[in-house]
Amino acid sequence: MKIRPLKKQESLPMDLLLLADPSQERIEKYCTIGEVFIIEDQDHVIGVIVLIKTSHDIMEIANIAVVEAFQGIGVGKKLLIYAIKTVKDRGYKAIEVCTGNSSIDQLAFYQKNGFRIIGVIPDFFKDNYKEEIFENGIQCRDLIRLRQAF
Repeated sequence: MKIRPLKKQESLPMDLLLLADPSQERIEKYCTIGEVFIIEDQDHVIGVIVLIKTSHDIMEIANIAVVEAFQGIGVGKKLLIYAIKTVKDRGYKAIEVCTGNSSIDQLAFYQKNGFRIIGVIPDFFKDNYKEEIFENGIQCRDLIRLRQAF
């Protein structure tokens, strides 16, 4: 498995990005200003991560997703470690990620990998997404921001 930047002439792996964010419009917007990295297994894209600069000393993971058949075997962790190393190596002071209150597995994943909850934006998903989102039998309403400082 190898991680590399998505080339300008390559199409966004939209089906994959939509696994983590149901808004194609939002995805296209942050992919335009961010950096897209893919992880491949035998020339097949199996995961993606998008990094955006949010301030002079912080980058954010705008999207991270792994093909279902490859979930649970460390592909997401590999992408996350790559992102953390990239951000650290560039001299940033922290990396952040946001997820929904209903994303129980993702909240555990980030915290197990050194991220701490630093804030909540109530009703973010209700106010910014046309369709209601449900995960794990819970309505996704609130945005939870996590950070790992270096």
